[in-house]
Amino acid sequence: MPIETLYRDQHHEWIDVEAPTEDDLKFLHERYEINNLLLEDTMDPNHLPKYEQDGSIKFYLLRESTEQERKNLNTISDISTKIGIFIFNNTIITVHRMKNKSITQTKKELTLHNEPCTPGKIALTLALLIMKTFDDESISLLETMDQIENEIFLKNTNHTNQIRRLYRLKRKSGLNSRVLTVSTDAIDKFKLLELQDSEIADLKDKHKDVVADFDHLNAQITNLISMFLALSDQKANQVMKVLAIYSVYFLPITFIAGLYGMNFDNMPELHTKYGYFYTLGLMGLIVICTFIYARRKQW
Repeated sequence: MPIETLYRDQHHEWIDVEAPTEDDLKFLHERYEINNLLLEDTMDPNHLPKYEQDGSIKFYLLRESTEQERKNLNTISDISTKIGIFIFNNTIITVHRMKNKSITQTKKELTLHNEPCTPGKIALTLALLIMKTFDDESISLLETMDQIENEIFLKNTNHTNQIRRLYRLKRKSGLNSRVLTVSTDAIDKFKLLELQDSEIADLKDKHKDVVADFDHLNAQITNLISMFLALSDQKANQVMKVLAIYSVYFLPITFIAGLYGMNFDNMPELHTKYGYFYTLGLMGLIVICTFIYARRKQW
């Protein structure tokens, strides 16, 4: 997409660059004297959030949570996309590799309000909407976790599938938490813009709330995984307990059957008329006594 002017009034302008080419970056460097190293940072898909200042240019690199479901969750680019924000004089320039919800929503709000807006105010609106994407993601992950929890404890589901879902949930939550933690310094640097203290406080409070949400989510997922593994062990122990009880029932009668299966010539019991029935009765009595004993011991 070519370089586009999203907002302009008598004193301020907002220029947006989506999926910039080499020519676009060269134009930004020559036209606005933006350092090439800063422009290169906007193209690195795995770059962490940060703040830098080069002369009069203030550079914020933030990351926005995405709704894309990636197969592998290895890096922060699998759960978020970055937005580079350059602020100088009365101009704000945003550079990003893909379409962002925060950019679209900010443009819509500026159109609806139709009021003069400074670059600092635009940057603040972008940052608040970026925090909202993480807030929405935390709510979505929490709902998924509640669903998995209900399936584990209330339904008979495939445990192998559940542990995979829990692992994936833990990976997503951990990566989001990492992005938010690294974003703290960049969020604090918004105090350098011409903004009211109450507006900066709102941004910091929103950031702290989202960080706390993901910390809580990480702890809940870890506890759920521990409970899941404990429940799996309990079920395995229950199966082994049942098998052990059955072996207790059959061990004595197996001994008797093995005893009378020996091939000795001098075994008087073999010539008893009702020996077969006596032996079966003894076996049944032993099983019944063992069953009563196990019931009384609440095995």
